[in-house]
Amino acid sequence: MSDIEKIKQLRQSTGAGFKDCSAAIEESNGDIDKAAEILRVKGISKASKKMSRTAKEGVVAVSGDEKKISVIEVNCETDFVAKNNDFVDFVKELSEINNSTNSIIETLKKTKMKNSKSVDDNLIALISKVGEKITIGRSKTFAQDGSIKFKYSHTIVKDNLSKLVVITSLESGDNSDKLKNFGKQLSMHIAASNPLALSTETIDKGIIDKESDLINEELSNTGKPDDIVKKISIGKMNKFKEENALLTQDWVMEPKKKVKDIIKELDIKDLKIKDFFRLKIGE
Repeated sequence: MSDIEKIKQLRQSTGAGFKDCSAAIEESNGDIDKAAEILRVKGISKASKKMSRTAKEGVVAVSGDEKKISVIEVNCETDFVAKNNDFVDFVKELSEINNSTNSIIETLKKTKMKNSKSVDDNLIALISKVGEKITIGRSKTFAQDGSIKFKYSHTIVKDNLSKLVVITSLESGDNSDKLKNFGKQLSMHIAASNPLALSTETIDKGIIDKESDLINEELSNTGKPDDIVKKISIGKMNKFKEENALLTQDWVMEPKKKVKDIIKELDIKDLKIKDFFRLKIGE
């Protein structure tokens, strides 16, 4: 086999550029396996040098069905790479693996992809090829028994890849079109309104404490009596909680009503919002 044929074969198996493959073939004295290992080590080196950069672009991928659904975020440095075919193909396959591994990232990274190489090895090769920092970010899987899963994708890049994805899990003995329509609309509402929690009682205490400190600081220099300041503070905190809890938010499709009012009006047997997850690139 000529060196040109070896370079061609090495490019096909590793995805590396012509120049890098040619240098690796020369360094390995024509041994393709050794050349592949040389490229792998150099790829790790290149990848590690790029890890200090900022990667705020990318895509969110969603995979699954109404029984089980998953999302995963993959970040890169530029929107140009986010639309690159190699990047897109990698994320689409990664998304399916994420769903099968229940968003357990350590398991995902060790899982073999279609080319028989691990996710980690493919990630390193992709970083080396496109020349940007690429990282696997947040992920979530909903696989609860007895619930129906819904999704909404906003600003679609390609197929199941977009800039924002919401997945929602509804529990009900019903599986009617009315329920399915609500599931889709609720996911759209969550995308637009970005609730922090399902109810006012379940908002993270750290967030509540931080907001309370900001309100108290704001009111400290008003010169108002302490009892008035306390009433204003309570009112502002109650408003903050209501605006950031899903059930008490104004329904996007009909703002004069709350989400909980819509659920009551639907009159669907045993309907309960089991869980939701909103994932947006850059947030």
